[in-house]
Amino acid sequence: MRWIVRPDDGRTVREVLARAGADDDALGEGRVFVGRRRARRGDEPVRGGDVVSIAARNLDAGRTAAILLHAGDLVAADKPAGIPTIPDHAGSAHALIATVARTLGVDMARVHATSRLDREVSGVVVFALTQDAAGRLAKARTEGTYLRRYQAVAVRAPASERGTWDAPIGRAQDARLRMARGRDPVDAKTRYAVVALAPGGEALLAVAPITGRTHQIRVHAADAGAPLLGDRAYGGPSRITLPSGRVVEPGRIALHAGRVMVPGEDGAPIVVTSPLPPELASLWSALGGDPAVWEVSASCALS
Repeated sequence: MRWIVRPDDGRTVREVLARAGADDDALGEGRVFVGRRRARRGDEPVRGGDVVSIAARNLDAGRTAAILLHAGDLVAADKPAGIPTIPDHAGSAHALIATVARTLGVDMARVHATSRLDREVSGVVVFALTQDAAGRLAKARTEGTYLRRYQAVAVRAPASERGTWDAPIGRAQDARLRMARGRDPVDAKTRYAVVALAPGGEALLAVAPITGRTHQIRVHAADAGAPLLGDRAYGGPSRITLPSGRVVEPGRIALHAGRVMVPGEDGAPIVVTSPLPPELASLWSALGGDPAVWEVSASCALS
């Protein structure tokens, strides 16, 4: 719902919500925005002409998270495709960070995401439960000891079978997207290797981002001429017609964070793995790919 505030609608967010007939939980669930700013309190002022947006309640908001590991001040969760890591315009209750907090029985303010996966990407996300843990993992990212391995299916293989993508990433004209060598570019590096090809030329990639830019793997793969299946924002097809006439539809971005390694409280490395989602296994098999190569993509060496 979008509501343009008129002079007689009230002077606070709460008054406008009552005028608009919004549900009582919208503000508490983080689903209310004044312009682009999320409203936090009912007594926040509004002015005539302000646009107040109220997102619909997400029906998955009550679910809990699949915890892969809880070790001291760190917890790792298995994120499915289709939900955000942190709150978005649909509110906070359905985000992975909120489901982790519910599962652990703690306030969401205690849970800090140390990395983020895009909504349509699945896999391991590590959360810090203390400020010390958050600082330790931030330092690990800087020092290169926060290691991530992704598995991806691209529409075709890049020109070289392995190497490093190092195009700087900046902002695209669409504020929601990024692009290689876009506006205000920053350094970005991604190591990759082609693990296997399907009969139609689609490629299973092993990928390890060295830096952590927004949409980094997706942007680098597209820039290399190998956009990921299901990634329509960056040129990936949403459907593929096989020689048999069968139409294969990924239904999500074919990118999965399969393994993460981070330092624990004692400095020793902690390795967390996420099982391959069934929909990606089915996608690769439908393309005629060998299922056994997924294991290779999870552990093969990258140059």
